[in-house]
Amino acid sequence: MQSHTLTHLKQLESEAIYVFREVVAQFERPAMLFSGGKDSIVMLHLARKAFWPDKVPFPLIHVDTGHNFPEAIDYRDWLVEEYDLDLIVGSVQGSIDKGTAVEERGVNPSRNGLQAITLLETLEEYKVDAAFGGGRRDEEKARAKERFFSHRDEFGQWNPKNQRPELWTLYNGHYNEDEHFRIFPISNWTEMDVWQYIALEKIALPSIYFAHKRPVVERNGILLAESPWNTLLKDEKYEERLIRYRTLGDMTCTGAVLSDADDLAGIIQEVASSRTTERGNRSDDKRSEAAMEERKLQGYF
Repeated sequence: MQSHTLTHLKQLESEAIYVFREVVAQFERPAMLFSGGKDSIVMLHLARKAFWPDKVPFPLIHVDTGHNFPEAIDYRDWLVEEYDLDLIVGSVQGSIDKGTAVEERGVNPSRNGLQAITLLETLEEYKVDAAFGGGRRDEEKARAKERFFSHRDEFGQWNPKNQRPELWTLYNGHYNEDEHFRIFPISNWTEMDVWQYIALEKIALPSIYFAHKRPVVERNGILLAESPWNTLLKDEKYEERLIRYRTLGDMTCTGAVLSDADDLAGIIQEVASSRTTERGNRSDDKRSEAAMEERKLQGYF
């Protein structure tokens, strides 16, 4: 007799697809936050499945810091053209130019924190009432507090003590004027789930996720890529190393890992044996013990 038991990956897929459809049913102007990282790529793949054969019924929003890896921008542009997607780009440089954001100073100034300002401006401009994000609870302790439907107040801020219960997968999307929700369809996924799903579905990824040679400098235990925005300190120098990236952010704050994993099988084996979290190589998360939560309270992803 044929079995209809779902694997854990198919159960996670089904859960995410349900969330996508529920949001489109409840909200008027949803959008998807897209960074070009593996989580947002998987999220987009799930959205395409949820509404197939129609096109994805909401735009992608990319908050462009100007400090992106070129591979991420190239992949974003390819993806938009390949699947006929609508793309909105919010510019951090634009926020700086009009005075709503202030550039950091220092040897490797990060624009990571400024993304919240540009994101909130973009959501307000396009009247977005629900923004999908690729956050997962296993990533970081602040994200572990998130609901699937994460309420944000009229200032775009997150209050972890003022979130709604989600019993029996019943999601309350009611909001007052100027409020909105962040939606996290892959909240229950782990890093391993993401990689196994990518392998199962044969999802194309930016080359940056696979082993390649790149000039990097080691600073405070983090391998930072050579870029126009990083300034070498005394006695520092770039060395070409065989590396890859587990997570994708700005070139100024995203650290590489030494790796020879040049295919999905190698990456999955590497993740299985790793004893550090994927965000352990993000210098922006090391600024304080509660760095992520502080950014989220201000409106960050």
